[in-house]
Amino acid sequence: MSNFESPLPIARVAEQMGLGLDDIEPHGKYRAKMSPDLLTRFSDRPNGKYIVVTSITPTPPGEGKTTTAIGLAMGMNRMGYRAAVSLRQSSLGAVLNYRGGSAGGGSARLEPYALMNLNASSDHHVIALANNLLASCIDNVLVHGNPLELDPFSLAWSRVIQISDRALRQVLTGLGGRENGTPREARFDAVTASEVMALIGLVNGADEQTTWRDLRARVGRIVIGRSRRGKWMTADDLGCAGAMTALLQEALKPNLVQTNEGTPAFVHTGTLGHIAHGASSILADRIALRTNDYVITEAAFGSDLGLEKFIDIKCRVSGIMPNAIVLVATLRALKMHGGVGKVVAGKALPDDLHKENLHALERGASNLLKHIENAKMFGVPVIVAVNRFARDNDREIARVEQLAREAGAEGTYASDVYARGGAGAISLAEATVHAANKPAQAKLLYVNALPLRDKIERIATQIYGGGGIELSSSVEEKLTQLTEQGFGELPVCIAKTHLSLSHEEKHKGRPKNFKLPIRDVRLAAGAGYVIAFANEIRTMSGMPARPALEQIDIDAAGNIIGLE
Repeated sequence: MSNFESPLPIARVAEQMGLGLDDIEPHGKYRAKMSPDLLTRFSDRPNGKYIVVTSITPTPPGEGKTTTAIGLAMGMNRMGYRAAVSLRQSSLGAVLNYRGGSAGGGSARLEPYALMNLNASSDHHVIALANNLLASCIDNVLVHGNPLELDPFSLAWSRVIQISDRALRQVLTGLGGRENGTPREARFDAVTASEVMALIGLVNGADEQTTWRDLRARVGRIVIGRSRRGKWMTADDLGCAGAMTALLQEALKPNLVQTNEGTPAFVHTGTLGHIAHGASSILADRIALRTNDYVITEAAFGSDLGLEKFIDIKCRVSGIMPNAIVLVATLRALKMHGGVGKVVAGKALPDDLHKENLHALERGASNLLKHIENAKMFGVPVIVAVNRFARDNDREIARVEQLAREAGAEGTYASDVYARGGAGAISLAEATVHAANKPAQAKLLYVNALPLRDKIERIATQIYGGGGIELSSSVEEKLTQLTEQGFGELPVCIAKTHLSLSHEEKHKGRPKNFKLPIRDVRLAAGAGYVIAFANEIRTMSGMPARPALEQIDIDAAGNIIGLE
């Protein structure tokens, strides 16, 4: 199907997956909600093939994973396969701060594009309501004499909003007298950092009933702090988990939209990839797999941060492992890793990154080779996709192909989907279909029973390429306490920079023999993992000096402009 001016009615998009109007819940002309009851009704359908898109260590603007994933699904549809893409919802804060969102771009994007960037669904709003309801209930307990004996100094639950506002990172609440609450220090995070967002993405069930039960159980397990006697205090203890779950009922349902070529697209949840698993929801993927031959999804950032969490957290919960991994690389990122130019987040990339430089490309290829090695650890075929920019040249792409094959990739293929849509991904789609149908034995990096400390060390040494980890005595003590309290078999989610394989953003290429410092660990019991902080991660971004929102407006016809 070629590009077209107007999106298809959502019922026609659903028809491509064998669904009728009774199978979807339309929200306007171009969006629909997908109920968990589809899992029950289509329980006899086999799953399609599951393909995850990751990348090398990116430049600050990113290397086009979302655009590649969208284009790959469109390419498969052009070949006659029933294919869909499953993605996270755009973060409104990121869209307003930086030009371009999480909806692809050029000739490989979600439609309606403005809607998908600014108001894809009400999900994030509802998730913020549920999150903030819990925060309000905590303060309500404190103002009414603290009958639960909450330890105010242990409370770690923050309020969230959708836009970036650095003035709310640290605040004082409850000022103005007793009627306004108990004064205490607090903070606001971005909604993408909320544990409520993360746990919705990990809700898992084989049918409708088990899915709702899992949502309720996860919300109830959210830990907000401790009592004065040292007991973990949860949303269930505060008596608000039921109301939170009721608010989240519609937000649990994945959204069905489309690409600019009419390919079905599932859009759901939007976790912050640094401190959470950074992927679309299990529920969206489950429904997509039951209704399509091939489902292409995306893991946040590079294979070190996003792919490892996708498999060791998300796939561990769902029990559904990928059949193939597509690793996105760009010539500009490889040259950055080869030492070309000074790359600064928030500023334009140096022009030298777009000039031919085979020597720098070969130096920087060490980063690509490590990411291929990482992907191969999980036991499934790996395809390298070179996301092509207008000034890229064939000699450099051919050299990347040679290096990738020598490192064990199934092949390397140029992806020209930004300029040509699905037509620019035919070779990549053919290779991915072939790879996804090869016999493979996908595997996790570690078993549940491995101690938390050893899980962290295995990720640091095998995935990041470090020489070990450094834990303070307080971190060691926290890990011991978590294990004694029954959380030792949870997976770990390491929070670190996405701009290096190590914890140091300045270390490009393939750093080795570094020690990964773990500065703190926190329990995310609702989501179901332990977060280990190697870096201080901002959970509320600030606007740059010239935010992208300054370019957004409407024209005389009421069309939104300035998003791309």
